[in-house]
Amino acid sequence: MIQDDAMKGKDIMQIPLLDLKRQYFDIKKEIDLAIQRVLEAGSFILGENVKALERDFAAFCGTAYAVGVASGTDALELSLKASGIKKGDEVITTPFTFIATAEAICRVGAKPVFADIDLITYNIDYVEIRKNITANTKAVIPVHLFGCACDMDSLMDTARRYKLKIIEDCCQSIGSDYKSRKVGSFGDAGCFSFFPSKNLSTYGDGGMIVTNNKDTYELLRMLRVHGSRDKYFHIYQGLNSRLDELHAAILRVKLPHIQEWNNQRSKLAHIYNDYFGKAGLDGIIICPRENQNAGHVYNIYAVRAKDRDTLKDYLQKKGVQTGVHYPMGLHIQEVYKDLNYKLGDFPNTELVSSEIISLPMYPELEEKEIDYIVKTIKDFYGNE
Repeated sequence: MIQDDAMKGKDIMQIPLLDLKRQYFDIKKEIDLAIQRVLEAGSFILGENVKALERDFAAFCGTAYAVGVASGTDALELSLKASGIKKGDEVITTPFTFIATAEAICRVGAKPVFADIDLITYNIDYVEIRKNITANTKAVIPVHLFGCACDMDSLMDTARRYKLKIIEDCCQSIGSDYKSRKVGSFGDAGCFSFFPSKNLSTYGDGGMIVTNNKDTYELLRMLRVHGSRDKYFHIYQGLNSRLDELHAAILRVKLPHIQEWNNQRSKLAHIYNDYFGKAGLDGIIICPRENQNAGHVYNIYAVRAKDRDTLKDYLQKKGVQTGVHYPMGLHIQEVYKDLNYKLGDFPNTELVSSEIISLPMYPELEEKEIDYIVKTIKDFYGNE
């Protein structure tokens, strides 16, 4: 471990929660050339780069089809539309996720119904899903949270038993797998985000939907361009949700690196875990855990910590940037007050929300930086 004098202000490191510049400089020549080629070609919307990325992305996920869209949020909304979800329907999802998951449900006129999470993966608990199924339930959106795959056997069994659609929210989990099968390939559709903080990211917004159903694929292709098959002739009420050529070109450069980057994230997560174990912080820091069948790609390395908010402030003073994903369950957010949930309805979500803290995680993070972070956390608890 690093020397104690570093903790006394003599050698404070500055470690961001996410450092996008390191990755860019590693592949700068490839990125710059890809952007230049798009600019020189003069084609910017749904061109050859988008087609090639869709083909390669589907192959990576092990699906028959992929459709590039403008964001992960749009991917969720369009997948719900393509699955026939409408006003009066209920869609079950987790309250411990980014709001886009529930927002997409509301945007198609359906009602989000929340089910609590388990305390190991923080993913939705399939037992809780079954408790919330009604005659109006038409779909489930499981979120592969932080990069950890959900229990897809149980979810797909539930879908078959109750005749439900499964829309996988894979926005944090590209490359993660369940029993050696990639997330996104199980349900009726899998939704991905290329937001800058994701494991596979572009320099702006972008998204992708994967599916094995040809009819769903064809419908999605129309829905993303105002519901039209032919320009100016509209069949459905759709969206303007097209993946730009520039973003597709950038993603084509990055996609061949994703497995290497995910492997490095996993390696760094285990280094974190080892350092926390050696620091004697068991019971104070709860590290992320992996299930035997569920892969984890660590889009976010989140631990649970006592005195989370005070620890966060302390780390900030010591140069370590952190995040909180997520500080309040969706069930008690102001925007969903009409759903009539209350504090106490989802105890696991509420417990995790009060303790969770995200530590720096990106493939270019160095072991000496993890060393510093863990030593700083140890000192915080030692000084209480």
